Formats: sequence, C-alpha cells, structure tokens
Amino acid sequence: MKKWIPYVSALTIAALAVSLAGCGQKEEVSAPAGAQPAAQKQKLKIEASFYPMYEFARQVAGDLAEVNLLIPPDVEPHDWDPTPQDMGKIEQADVLVYNGAGLEGWIDQILNSSGNKKLSVVEASKGLELIEGAEGEHEHGEAAHSAHAADDKHDAAEDHDAEAGHSHEHAHEHEHEHDHGGLDPHVWLSPQLAVKEVRNIEAALIEKAPEHKEQFSKNADAYVAKLEQLDADYKKELQNAKRKDFITQHAAFGYLAKTYGLTQVPIAGLSPEQEPSASAMADVVKFAKEHQVKTIFFETLVSSQVADTIAKELGAKTAVLNPLEGLTAEEQAKNMDYISVMRANLAALKKALNE
Repeated sequence: MKKWIPYVSALTIAALAVSLAGCGQKEEVSAPAGAQPAAQKQKLKIEASFYPMYEFARQVAGDLAEVNLLIPPDVEPHDWDPTPQDMGKIEQADVLVYNGAGLEGWIDQILNSSGNKKLSVVEASKGLELIEGAEGEHEHGEAAHSAHAADDKHDAAEDHDAEAGHSHEHAHEHEHEHDHGGLDPHVWLSPQLAVKEVRNIEAALIEKAPEHKEQFSKNADAYVAKLEQLDADYKKELQNAKRKDFITQHAAFGYLAKTYGLTQVPIAGLSPEQEPSASAMADVVKFAKEHQVKTIFFETLVSSQVADTIAKELGAKTAVLNPLEGLTAEEQAKNMDYISVMRANLAALKKALNE
C-alpha cells in the first residue's frame, strides 16, 4: 500500500495539471465530435412558414442563420395548422418569415399567443399590390367564372377596409379559412414579385442583425440577379406565344399571368381543396372546346382528378404547372428548387401556349 498510494497521487496530480492547463487555454481545445462551434451557436434562428419563404430566407441569410421550414415541403400549406411542437420552434426563434396575404391563416393565433419577445416577424408580401382571387376569371363571359367572382368579391368587400393599409396588424384579420378573404396570396409565382419578397426579407434580417448588413445584401443581390434573369426568360419565351390563356386546376397563377400578359382560366378557386360545381366544370369544358385548348394543367401535392376528368372529356392531355407551395419527394430527390421549378413551369407554359 505504501507504494500504491504515491502512484495514485501522482496520476491524480498529473490529471489535475492537464485539466488546469486546459481551463487556462480554452481557445486551443478542440471541440468534441458533433459539437457546434461557438460561432455557429450565435447564428440567427429563422422559422419560415412554407417552401418559398424558406428558400428566399435561406438565400438571403446564407451561412449566417439556421433556417427551418415549418410546413413540411410535401404538405399542401392551405390545409396546415401548427402543432405544439411548431409553437415551440417559434418560441425559440429569432425571426419568423411568412408570406402573408391570407395564406397562413394561423399567423394571428401564433403571434397573439407567443411569449417570444425577441421574435422579429417578416411579412414577405408586405407592400405588394394584391389582386382579388377572381381576377382573370371573367374575361371569357363564362357563367362559372362569374359565380366565382360574385363569391370572391363578396368576401373581399367585407375585408377591404382591413386590407387597405396592408399593415401587419390588418393584413390578417381573416378567420382561419382557406379562401384568403378573396385576395390572391400566390405572389411568389411572379418572379418580379419574388424579388420584392426577397428584398423585404433582406431588410428585416439587416434590422435584426445590422452587423451582417453587407453579407445579407450581397447574398440578396446574388439571388435577385437570378430572379431577374428568370423574369427576362419568361418575358422572352411568352411574349410571342400563339395563345394567351391557359386552364389550371386552381387559381394560383393570377400574378404570373398578370405579369406576363396571360390569362389563367381556373377550374376551382384560390384553394386547391375547393370543389368546382358541375356547371363550373361544364363552362370550362365549353371554353376549352371553343378555344381549342389541348392541355389542362394540374399541380403537385393535390389530386389531379378534376383536371383528369376535364381532359378526358376534351380528349386533351394534362401537364404539371407547379404552384410551388411545396416540393414533392421526387423534386427533393432531384435537388430541385424555386428557380428550377419555375423554369419547368416556363417550359410547360411555352409548350401549351404554342400548341
């Protein structure tokens, strides 16, 4: 025992010496495998409502933030409601990015119940000129489109005063319904308006973390350049199309149509789960026959049954026109993103409009 005790004491003293040396030189100690560096722990935590908001925020923030997608990319956002787990994520976030214009019907409930005092809220569509969901549906004199118009205008009239200032406080005073108060929320489908949403996100992140202003602006400028090229390509490819109207399963493409001088003829309304009446479908079929429409567009994430039914009656084909409300598993596997999906939409539109 006399030889064992000094031996242990020596080991203990040596271990303490190493430990003390480590405490005095923390900057030289390597982080354990899997641990986050201190700098990474200081990144902004951004929660984005659905895919386009996630992509825009990610492009602006770069490696200065951890951007999380609240609504899973393969879930249709019109039908989604936050879980307690989602509420927990927002409670821990620095920034919440959402589209607005009535798309996220749950936003008021989230903001009213949140106790997160540090949370900065970014309404990406703020300041944009919104259109009624019925726009573009009545230029053909069809009874079905007029019926949609009456319903949408009635809803819009009730909410017009609340929307007029388009302030954060008033832009979402609608109940959690999927008709969006008659206003079309799909602004991200116009590359020109996507640029404005990116700039709104950029401004908000700079306000939240002004020390990173230069990098946020650099990131935003680089992405905006890609969006502007996308816009130029849409103009070039669509300006001389043989026809200017296209039939879609739901009215998601009003802003895109308005931007490029086209007319969407939607089978249903703003929300993809809205079921068209038999008379509405009959009028769309009549329009398609009169205008020799050969392609009926359906979309990802929802059933194509309505589009298939009309196409079958016409002897027409169906094709995808993606509203980019999320990404399918197949699109994710192919590493597709906003730009690549929008280019696929352009190719589909160009083909259909020149048949």
